[in-house]
Amino acid sequence: MFKQPFTKWTMIFFVAIFFSNNAFAESDPTKWPVVKEAFFNKRDISDAPFIKLTAPHRAESGAQVPIEIFIDKPQSDADAIKNIYLIVDANPIPLVATYHIKDMIGKFRLATRIRMEMDSYVRAIGETEDGKLVMASIEIRAAGGCGGNVDNNDEAAIRASAGKIKLNVNEPIQLGETNSATFIIKHPMRTGLQRDLVSQGYVPAFYIQKAIFTYNSTPIMVVDFGVATSEDPYLRFDFVPSNNGILEVNATDNEGKNFSKQLELKI
Repeated sequence: MFKQPFTKWTMIFFVAIFFSNNAFAESDPTKWPVVKEAFFNKRDISDAPFIKLTAPHRAESGAQVPIEIFIDKPQSDADAIKNIYLIVDANPIPLVATYHIKDMIGKFRLATRIRMEMDSYVRAIGETEDGKLVMASIEIRAAGGCGGNVDNNDEAAIRASAGKIKLNVNEPIQLGETNSATFIIKHPMRTGLQRDLVSQGYVPAFYIQKAIFTYNSTPIMVVDFGVATSEDPYLRFDFVPSNNGILEVNATDNEGKNFSKQLELKI
């Protein structure tokens, strides 16, 4: 099974590897075997032409790198992908997020924004219900998205606004057909690798950890976020509602705070 990525020692291991090798700016294919061993042990991973990754070859900002994942295989297939692990080889903490996909997704299509500290291969590793692993990858040039400095002068305001959610579905809404939903949650998504401008000490990690999307209480998708998801996490995803109902999201941050939003869909 997939190894839990966010133990103390796993984080220390990857941060140490990263800072000892960050002189190499160009995408380094030798990083992947180390990442693969840490997260997937000796499990086989085959190429998946049906998984498509779309992103700019050179990102304007390493802190906000747009990327889209599309799986050209419906969730009704016997060998459908049930989990997607989004990984940036060269990030100090490689796992960006894990997407647990439910049947109402139809064909998985998701757009998001991620952090990248340097040029790297970005990989979407798909896992079937019986544990088979498949992968697609893309090379992206980007820099400086995970570290840097944080201005804490407005800490009270930052925490007061954290967790505010925008949730909408593109119109016209079509029952039994693919609809596109957009989710944005206000949050700084601090990585734990950023420094306070005044003290120059590291600012503790503070990030959205999980989001659960349901429709009429039926799960659509569960997202386990990592700190390499960009500030103010953004997701655009497709799903197929069969009748009128309530689209709902429940999110939790790493400090245990809960946030939720509901949207009624009605034709």
